Amino acid sequence: MNAAVVGAVGADTEPEPFGARLRRAMDTRGPLCVGIDPHASLLHAWGLSDDVAGLTAFTRTVVDALAGQVAVLKPQSAFFERFGSRGVAVLEQAVAEARAAGALVLMDAKRGDIGSTMAAYAATYLDQDSPLFSDAVTVSPYLGFGSLRPALDAARVSGAGLFVLALTSNPEGAEVQRATTEGGVPVAQVMLDHAAQENAGATPLGSVGAVVGATLGETGVDLAINGPLLAPGIGAQGATPADLPGVFGAAVGNVVPSVSRGVLRHGPDVYALRAAAERFSDEVRTAVGGAHGAR
Repeated sequence: MNAAVVGAVGADTEPEPFGARLRRAMDTRGPLCVGIDPHASLLHAWGLSDDVAGLTAFTRTVVDALAGQVAVLKPQSAFFERFGSRGVAVLEQAVAEARAAGALVLMDAKRGDIGSTMAAYAATYLDQDSPLFSDAVTVSPYLGFGSLRPALDAARVSGAGLFVLALTSNPEGAEVQRATTEGGVPVAQVMLDHAAQENAGATPLGSVGAVVGATLGETGVDLAINGPLLAPGIGAQGATPADLPGVFGAAVGNVVPSVSRGVLRHGPDVYALRAAAERFSDEVRTAVGGAHGAR
C-alpha cells in the first residue's frame, strides 16, 4: 500500500498517523516538498492560457511528473480558487491522483478561524469523506492556538496532520510572530510549544508540524517540537539546501524543505521537472547528512 493511502483505512482500524507516514515517505522518497502553484506568470511561461484549460494542463503535468517521486506535493489552494468551482474541481482531481500515486498531499490553505467555522474548515480538508481530504493542511494559530482545536481533533481521527504557521519568511510576519509575551517569550515560541505538547510521546514523529522559513537564518526559538518543520523559501526565494543546518540546527532531521518555482520553472517537460526535483532532493540529503531518518 502506498504512503498516501495508508491513512485512509477501514473504520475498524486506527488510521496510521500522518507523522509516521511522513517519516516513511521522507526516508524512502527523499526529504522534499514541491509546491503546485499555478499562478498566471507560470502558466504563461509554460505556454498555457490563464484559464481553467491552462490550469488543468499545468496541474496534470505536475502531478504526472512528480506524484510518483517526491514525498510531498503542496497545492496552493488560492491559485485554484481564483477560477471558482471549476478551479476547485481541478484541485479535487489533483489531490486524488497525487495520493493514489503515493505522494502525501499538503493543502496550503492557511485556514484559521474560531468555533463552528474552524470546524467547517477542518471538515473540508481533514474529513476522509471530503473531496478535498488531504494528508495535511496549513493553518494559522494567530487567533490563539486553542482556536485550532477542531482541526487538531479532526486530524487525529483521520490520521491527518497540521502545519501551524510559526515563523514565516515574509517580513510582515515579524511584527506578530516575534512579539513577546509579558514573560518575554516570543509569540512564535508559544505556538511551537503548543505544537510540541500535541506531539508529546509520538513516534517516530508527531503529526502537528510548524512552518518556519528557510530564509530566516538564526531563528532564536526552540524548534524541537517532535514534529515536522515545513521550510518554504528554497529556490526562487533565495534559500538553498546548504542553509538548512544553520537555520534548523539539531532539528534539521525533521525538516521538509519546500520548493515551488525552483522546480516548476523547468516545465512543461516532464523529465526536466523530475530531474529538477531529484537535484533538490539530493542537495538536501547532502546538506543534512545523516540527520534525516534520525529518531
